[in-house]
Amino acid sequence: MFENLTGRLGDVFSKLTGRGALSEKDVDEAMREVRRALLEADVALPVVKSFIDKVKTRAIGHEVVKSVSPGQQVIKIVHDELVEMLGGASSPDEPVISLQAVRPVPIMMVGLQGSGKTTSTAKIARRLAEREKVKVLMASLDTRRPAAQEQLRVLGEQTGIATLPIVAGQNPVQIARRAIEAGRLGGYDVVMLDTAGRTHIDEALMAEMAEVRDVTNPHEILLVTDSLTGQDAVNVARQFKERIDVTGIILTRVDGDGRGGAALSMRAVTGVPIKLLGTGEKLDALEDFRAERVAGRILGMGDVVSLVERAAETIDAEKANRIAKKMKKGEFDLDDLSEQLSQMARMGGIKGVMSMLPGIAKAQKQMADANLDDKVIKRQTAIISSMTKIERRNPKILDARRKRRIAAGSGTEVSEINKLLKMHRQMADVLKMMGKGGRGGLAGMLGKMVGMGGGGMPEMPAGMPGDPKALQDMMKSAGGFPGLGGPGKPGGLPGLPKGFPGGLPGLPSKKK
Repeated sequence: MFENLTGRLGDVFSKLTGRGALSEKDVDEAMREVRRALLEADVALPVVKSFIDKVKTRAIGHEVVKSVSPGQQVIKIVHDELVEMLGGASSPDEPVISLQAVRPVPIMMVGLQGSGKTTSTAKIARRLAEREKVKVLMASLDTRRPAAQEQLRVLGEQTGIATLPIVAGQNPVQIARRAIEAGRLGGYDVVMLDTAGRTHIDEALMAEMAEVRDVTNPHEILLVTDSLTGQDAVNVARQFKERIDVTGIILTRVDGDGRGGAALSMRAVTGVPIKLLGTGEKLDALEDFRAERVAGRILGMGDVVSLVERAAETIDAEKANRIAKKMKKGEFDLDDLSEQLSQMARMGGIKGVMSMLPGIAKAQKQMADANLDDKVIKRQTAIISSMTKIERRNPKILDARRKRRIAAGSGTEVSEINKLLKMHRQMADVLKMMGKGGRGGLAGMLGKMVGMGGGGMPEMPAGMPGDPKALQDMMKSAGGFPGLGGPGKPGGLPGLPKGFPGGLPGLPSKKK
């Protein structure tokens, strides 16, 4: 969502780094470009003015004059002010949704129609049940939208979360009372109330929301807004805050191509914290909103913490361990490659993983130019699935006849099969070298494959070399992106919190 803003700010800061002391003129020129970038990203004008004033006040003062690297200090100041604008730093141990109330804890979901409210209700319920180990009941109060109650029931079956039985003819307030009573009698810890929406805010909608609030006394009132609606989302949040006093905001579709202005404006304009981010349609595509992490993504600093958390949630540790042992011995067949590609897909695909790595904005642009996207993973997986077990274990037997059969079965071309096999050979060669004491990690793998000597990723800070052009050429010729290995082993992500063994993606790993 922040891709365009990240690119614009990156261009501004690249002009500042490497200079000596910055003059007031330098700062003014940089802030003028930052202002333009924020406005183009659809950030509210009052928010932009306040942000620029705060940055200039700090940047022109003694903090920069006394700094060893004034340009980098300006970037840090912008980062700190972004964090404040987004709600301030928070502790990872602090729960995003508070459950400190008398059970059952009512949580009321509000928002306009089409914002993703019902799906978000199921995502949160699933999240609370799995992470907090609480018993959750979901209830749909939407009697206006056809099949809305049935949709929540189906989502309840998919997530294993109980839903309130549907009783025809009841109005939203009656359903809300019945849900709270059912939660109390059934021993539920949390009752999720999915309210009705409208295509726009009107008095009838607000009156209904206020009445449901009064009879249920919810501990949290969460507003679900579509991040793609830009400034309209900010206006919606302001009106809901004024009428029913929402306690938190959930931004959906942040994986889309919106300009990001809503996220940057919403907290500053309404004072209501953004609590969760919907990153996709799947029921596990929900992230905690942490201001410092989002600020890091916007400025191209990456979000490795979220990447590690996502890896821990999505990767099968036992399966990853088994593959890691094979890798250590230099054994790496196409079944292993298929599993690596599947791991990357579960973690958000190429774009999702790359967006969380520090300093790779140019690499992302080059990937887009080379048409390297998540469709590559799907095509490669389809090719491998069209092979026999013997062919996957011993790809050397793949002759022209077999390749034509595989191409027909996977809906691809023989040239794509050759690219996949080339990538597999490169990865297998690298893993053999790494098994003999070379550097670990995805970065080391990429480095050896493009002659970087096991260094870092493109656009990394000083001391972490990398050639974006070489990376692009390698990926383009290989037809894809190398997968990730097992915990604590070459290319591994799981197990990183324990000293980050095996090499962190985008960072060089240490030799033991």
